[in-house]
Amino acid sequence: MNEQQERETGTRSARGVRRRRSGVIPFLVGLVAGLVFFGFFPGLPHVIDGGAVLVSLILGALTRWAWLARTDRSVKGP
Repeated sequence: MNEQQERETGTRSARGVRRRRSGVIPFLVGLVAGLVFFGFFPGLPHVIDGGAVLVSLILGALTRWAWLARTDRSVKGP
């Protein structure tokens, strides 16, 4: 019984590590996209202030959330 519980716990923790790692890249993509938008979009002041950083962090978090939701849905099936 103990071996089965250890295997299940190991599988869950490995799945959690994989899920966490797969969310890093989408977060960074969203963060950089937000910063690039605020840094180079014509008509906006070309200054990255605290608000732009905050919005970029939120955009990165939303991108990560969307990516993980999509991958979880594809793993579970239609």
